[in-house]
Amino acid sequence: MFEEFRMKIEKNTVVSLRYKLTDAQNNVIEEPDSPMVYLHGGYEGTFPKIETLLEGQDIGYETTVQLEPSEAFGEYDPELLKIEPRVRFPEPLEVGMQFEGVPDSEQAEEADAELSSVEDSDDEPLIYTVTDVADNQVVLDGNHPLAGMALRFWVQVESVRPATDDEIDSRHPEGGESFSFGMPNDDDDEEDRYIDGEAGPLNSNSHTLH
Repeated sequence: MFEEFRMKIEKNTVVSLRYKLTDAQNNVIEEPDSPMVYLHGGYEGTFPKIETLLEGQDIGYETTVQLEPSEAFGEYDPELLKIEPRVRFPEPLEVGMQFEGVPDSEQAEEADAELSSVEDSDDEPLIYTVTDVADNQVVLDGNHPLAGMALRFWVQVESVRPATDDEIDSRHPEGGESFSFGMPNDDDDEEDRYIDGEAGPLNSNSHTLH
């Protein structure tokens, strides 16, 4: 126990953090009751700037850091805003639902081809969030919900421990969650709702850490 208390944050340690996320005007975006847990050392469990600040620290350390859009979820890209016919989507359809890609149709082949080139560059499919539903149209946004925003994080180190070999191999702490704010969790039970080659609903309420 004493050894755990004295352990410093370094590569291949599992870190438990209390945190509060606000915008640049200090409006609270998220302040969960439970801590987030991540594997430290460049495993993409949290933002690089936060990892840099935590390197070498131990239990009880706390700090506030501001992340510019380029250091968090990127700038807002208006080209990722799409308006699609409602008939291309399943029912029920609600604001906040998320889709992997956009449903196939002849009218959207050209737009989807353009989106494919963007997706291929990242080797990951774009996740679209339904932001508005009208009688005949659906507005989809492929940006992360926090894209274009400067964010402030207050963090406090709650615990530090050595990672197990399995955790290092999997690049993820057992039972841990990392930052994803508004995006589907890769470990979510609804993962089987992805549909290859066309849009599939992911999560209608996914403001979770990933």
